[in-house]
Amino acid sequence: MASRDYMHRLPDSHRSLSRPLSFSRRWHIDVPLLVLLILLCSVGLTVLYSAAGSETHYVRRQAVFLGMAFVGMLVAANVPVDMYRRWSPWLYVGGCGLLVAVLFVGVGAKGAQRWLEIGGFRFQPSEALKLAVPMSVAAFLHWRPLPPSFTTVIGALAIVVVPAALIVRQPDLGTSILIAASGLFALYLAGLSWKLIGGAAVALVAAAWPIWEWGLREYQKQRIMTLFNPDADRLGAGWNIFQSKAAIGSGGIYGKGYMQGTQSQLDFLPESHTDFIIAVLSEEWGMRGALLLLLLYVLIIARGIYISFMAQHVFGRLLAGSITLTFFVYVFVNIGMVTGLLPVVGVPLPLVSHGGTSAMTLMAGFGILMAIGTEPRRVSF
Repeated sequence: MASRDYMHRLPDSHRSLSRPLSFSRRWHIDVPLLVLLILLCSVGLTVLYSAAGSETHYVRRQAVFLGMAFVGMLVAANVPVDMYRRWSPWLYVGGCGLLVAVLFVGVGAKGAQRWLEIGGFRFQPSEALKLAVPMSVAAFLHWRPLPPSFTTVIGALAIVVVPAALIVRQPDLGTSILIAASGLFALYLAGLSWKLIGGAAVALVAAAWPIWEWGLREYQKQRIMTLFNPDADRLGAGWNIFQSKAAIGSGGIYGKGYMQGTQSQLDFLPESHTDFIIAVLSEEWGMRGALLLLLLYVLIIARGIYISFMAQHVFGRLLAGSITLTFFVYVFVNIGMVTGLLPVVGVPLPLVSHGGTSAMTLMAGFGILMAIGTEPRRVSF
């Protein structure tokens, strides 16, 4: 009787500890985020079937990748957050070691050397750094006073620069930018001074000409030139952008109908099942279809920001915020390059474009978000 009276007097937050955990809490599943991801992947498979010319091979392959990615997400969600913090230095060092191995024994394709092949299995080590870099920066900042001092900022930048420089050598400028952004987001969320941000912006502007002259390859310069004048070589360097704009514009508000797009179905649109897949969606489903897809992305990003705000410690807040903002950059860069607002850098549309490694990395990141969002609350009596 006394024990029942004691439980009755406890606050709701304390009393709830004695209740059985729900299925979602037991398995660390954030239900709103899971539902949004399932909807996004369903849209992706639907568009992919049309973009691939009704070939089921790509759809089956992507469905298998997504199934494995969801399993990986569930595993990542059930790893304690503190374990990610403890593992981050080893994941970072191991990832950088693999990047060095790519430079010497990597497998090349289309003029780039970005893959390792072990036992007939080919993988791209740079994908792992999309999680290891923000995780390492967040762990580095976790025990240090915030806002970060100048010395702390230099240390965090060193963590970011090493893998980014190794990836640029492959060359893979798009992935390098994404990995650098993921680490810089963690540093920014830690309260980086606006004076330092302004100084960095001035330094970047001052370095623009040397980077153009000696830091960029010819094809990278060509992509930037095409951005400002795509009509200069419409049948060559400007072909992708010209066809993607034609597909998006011809869709209008309501679209031409599912699998009725002329640009994609007649193979005018290059890379229609990978980087330029949103042009297929816009042509067939129109502006309303594109806005529906953007709404899904906005809701996913909003959920990630909410999880970041609700995190219990610095490491969780910085890591969740960085993963969420990096996902936003994925979406922004892909749509920007397809619409001609940004240079073409080969960034797929998250969870919609065909691609297994990218999907697994993204879903692992969402698993970490779920681990942070469902972490047991610390209760003090």
